[in-house]
Amino acid sequence: MFSLQLSAEQIEFRDTVRDFANDVIKPVTLKADRLDLADRRLPMEVLDQASQMGLRALALAEDLGGVGADNLTCCLVVEELAVGDTDVAAVMAETALLGRVLFAAMSPAQREKFLQPFLSDDRYHLAHANHEPDSDESLGVHYFRKDGSRHRVTARAVKDGNDWVINGVKDHVVNAPIAKLFAVEVATDKGISTILVPAGAAGLTVTAQAEPRWHHGSCGRIALKDVRVPAGNLLGAAGSGPLAGLDVPFSQAVNLGIGRAAYEAALDYAQIRVQGGRPIVQHQAIGTKLAESAIRLETCRNMVWKAAWAADHPEAVADRSIADLPLTSIAAVFTAENIYRATKDCAECFGAMGVMRDMPLQKYISDARICLYSGDGAADAKLRLAEQLGNHRRPAMMAAE
Repeated sequence: MFSLQLSAEQIEFRDTVRDFANDVIKPVTLKADRLDLADRRLPMEVLDQASQMGLRALALAEDLGGVGADNLTCCLVVEELAVGDTDVAAVMAETALLGRVLFAAMSPAQREKFLQPFLSDDRYHLAHANHEPDSDESLGVHYFRKDGSRHRVTARAVKDGNDWVINGVKDHVVNAPIAKLFAVEVATDKGISTILVPAGAAGLTVTAQAEPRWHHGSCGRIALKDVRVPAGNLLGAAGSGPLAGLDVPFSQAVNLGIGRAAYEAALDYAQIRVQGGRPIVQHQAIGTKLAESAIRLETCRNMVWKAAWAADHPEAVADRSIADLPLTSIAAVFTAENIYRATKDCAECFGAMGVMRDMPLQKYISDARICLYSGDGAADAKLRLAEQLGNHRRPAMMAAE
């Protein structure tokens, strides 16, 4: 049954990372010079320390050298990291999730080639290159394609002897500027496939994403010009389709951490700021905003936890204990809209200070707003959710290549 009671191990994970966020992350990331949205450099030294704690390999199976944490535990950790800093949380969440998915899908020969470098190098981050600048989303087409992908795949890989030769462009690639291994989604003669491309491969160019900044963490574009990799870098079988196992609420946990950081800051301030002879938390206007924010946060947390638990317990859907609904998509829409509202209410508790560039609240508002529009976006997610609920597909004309 679905339970909200955490295990002793989960509580220990959460508390350890919470201390790390308070003692290590915040002193670095909440400095005034880093609160400027135009200069959000990644705190690499903090990421290194998080890696040394095992957080890069958090979701990787224990028999492969990772921590082996389930999805709910990962969401607990990601939320705590995001309270400290959204960018740190986003980078670690992406690498942790891809670490689990990629290494589980690798052949023994591929693991021998890539696993040890991943485990031994604190800066060995992973990236999934699956979005293209001329994808269907840019044309206003938002539903799933017949092959399960969400967009047209124009990057192509052609077999040439014992190599794959790849050409194409991938946009909005999370972790691109710092990744050392890319899982590139390409079209082959067998269909959509995933090929592993190491950073530094001849013909691979990585460009950091230009402003405006509509992403968390590190993001960029990669261009592949006659990139040649061994045939053994094909993940699974040719034509096996997009990567599976990515539909878990890690990014929603990042969003939850943003809201919690804003709420905790507002609550602390409201208890020490005196107006009219009493702390402003005792004024109805402020008290109501804080109460509504607490309600939104707790409801979002319940939704994220349930989605994570359901991903860990697919048998609960199979035996109809819970409804067969896309809970991660539901959590994505719900948290994006409600965390943004809660964060704005928390910022209003600070008055004019809530929008000053050298104050944390303007950072939290910007981070929460990004969650509304980055990636798939809340509006697009609703369209895909409608398709899944109605079990329908786009008209043939819209689905055509």
